[in-house]
Amino acid sequence: MTSDSHDRHAPTTTVHPVGSHGGAPVDITGKLAVVAVDAGHARIYCVDDAAASAPETIHAPDPSHVNHNIFHRHGNPSGAFDVDGPETTAYFKALAHALAPARGVLLVGHGKGKSNFSHQFESFLEKHHRDVAAKIVANVRADIDDITDRQLLRLGEHHFHIDVPRRA
Repeated sequence: MTSDSHDRHAPTTTVHPVGSHGGAPVDITGKLAVVAVDAGHARIYCVDDAAASAPETIHAPDPSHVNHNIFHRHGNPSGAFDVDGPETTAYFKALAHALAPARGVLLVGHGKGKSNFSHQFESFLEKHHRDVAAKIVANVRADIDDITDRQLLRLGEHHFHIDVPRRA
């Protein structure tokens, strides 16, 4: 047994926000944000900017690979998303921290019922980060795997009642 074999199996809870192409995270301080969130990652867009910007991406830690495929029961006897696990809690906390400076938040997720991750995240915020939960204007269901950045920004403009789109 090598000295790092114990560390390899220990859960890691480090979550790093990354801007476009590995750059700095998007500044949403005092601005309106659209968040496309699922179990693997979240994309955060700023709707207030006059020019379209690349999203900030926050990846969910899953070192034990429990949440990588919630339909597969190996290592996940219930087959359900581990919403109370340490990796998920770290992911939710990182998202809450990233969204705290925003003026308003539109959550966009996919799925129905218990599989709708944006609803799970909103419930976490209502329980642990009420200040951030109070900024949520809507929680919308959409196909976030196929929706384009431009479509997400337009959806945000619609929900934030921005009459004249600021992008070409």
